[in-house]
Amino acid sequence: MDFSEKYELCACLQCGKCTGGCPIALRAPLNIRSLMREVLLGGKPERALEPLGLWDCTTCATCTLRCPRGLKPAEFIVGLRAELVEEGSRVPKTVIDAFEGTYKHGNPWGRARQKRIEWKNDLHIKILPEEGEAAWLYFIGCAPSYDPRLQGVPRTLCRILEASGVSFGILGTKESCCGNEIRRMGEEGLFEELREENTKHFRSSGAKAIVTTSPHCFNAFGNEYNLDGFQVLHYTQLLSDLIKEGNVQFPHDVKKKVVYHDPCFLGKQNGVFDPPREVLQAIPGIELLEFDRSRERSLCCEGGGGRMWVEGTGEGERNSEIRVKDAYAMGVEIVATACPFCLLTLEDGAKTTGLEEKVLVKDILELVAEAMGFDQV
Repeated sequence: MDFSEKYELCACLQCGKCTGGCPIALRAPLNIRSLMREVLLGGKPERALEPLGLWDCTTCATCTLRCPRGLKPAEFIVGLRAELVEEGSRVPKTVIDAFEGTYKHGNPWGRARQKRIEWKNDLHIKILPEEGEAAWLYFIGCAPSYDPRLQGVPRTLCRILEASGVSFGILGTKESCCGNEIRRMGEEGLFEELREENTKHFRSSGAKAIVTTSPHCFNAFGNEYNLDGFQVLHYTQLLSDLIKEGNVQFPHDVKKKVVYHDPCFLGKQNGVFDPPREVLQAIPGIELLEFDRSRERSLCCEGGGGRMWVEGTGEGERNSEIRVKDAYAMGVEIVATACPFCLLTLEDGAKTTGLEEKVLVKDILELVAEAMGFDQV
């Protein structure tokens, strides 16, 4: 099967809805329709393999949602990147470094594997299966494990799960990158290795359900790991269930105007829109508002698809800056999200627009912790 057949390019109407809906194409040299046409006419992807614009894609899947023929332009972009990786040229050095770091140390930043559990500080959390059995396996993810800004998020969830009586454990230093972004940067072989290694540890853990911090891990496990026999949930889904069951109580008000930012890999790609909002609405005192561009129309933060390791080529305002300005215009005090990448990019947008003291960016779990009366974690 050649490249055109693999991605069904003959079915493309050349309507341009993919490029027209792309949150990057307005300010970056990325024209999905033209790329698909180039490959279709040429029969091979070589003519389209110019690095300009190709690495700007966040694989948010807006193009896929908008395609009237049901094609998957985002996967087509991933395929083009895979050709570059296979070819071994015209791949950004930062991407190569991310591959090497993941191969050697199990994470794209190349941080030491031994430091993967430093996030938990003095919390006593069961390591599976060495320290017993548990119903749930909590998969922390790379960014929350290593980034100082994010490390409080998994600590908070662990405290919530403990307080709710949930039986859970972690893999500890055995945990490796989920590979979601690795595959989307074009390294299929490394992704398959990560999938095989993580799956082996999942099955040996003894748990039958997995909860993730990141929508990107949630997407990989739910859609690309073939984890038969496992239930896979994002933390907002599990937390929403715990609240409905009465296992999570909020003794404190959080009197803030809050708007929720839908992460692409949670909302657009997996249809999880309501659980995060249900959690926020359950917190007393919160006035929950909605962006004009929300749910399926949510504006991508530009953190996915490997963009955490690639500097975009576009000019003008970044989406994260637009998002924060929109929130400020609404009179919002807090932008809440449920994704490590969104949290980092939106916070950066608040800083570059000078609005960091007027619009705070928080993970939903940070608001939950405040309502539960947890100390700063």
